[in-house]
Amino acid sequence: MKEMVAKRMAASSFKARCLKLLDDVHEQRVVILITKRGKPVARLVPVDDDERTARVFGAGRGSCEIVGDIVAPAVPPEHWRALGR
Repeated sequence: MKEMVAKRMAASSFKARCLKLLDDVHEQRVVILITKRGKPVARLVPVDDDERTARVFGAGRGSCEIVGDIVAPAVPPEHWRALGR
């Protein structure tokens, strides 16, 4: 998605009009740059269709395999310098 900043507004103004601005971003596909004391701190952008349907939880299911003991330390405790021994 090609983004263009349509609006630049202070965080206090954004806070007061947040719900309406969320609707504007969704319906009109505009981008809002939110500032604090004149410095940019956040960008409110419309969600791409791919992001709307993307699965977050379980997305990596089946992409790795557990081999060996996943609880035991990789190095025996005798080799740990942090123990001060």
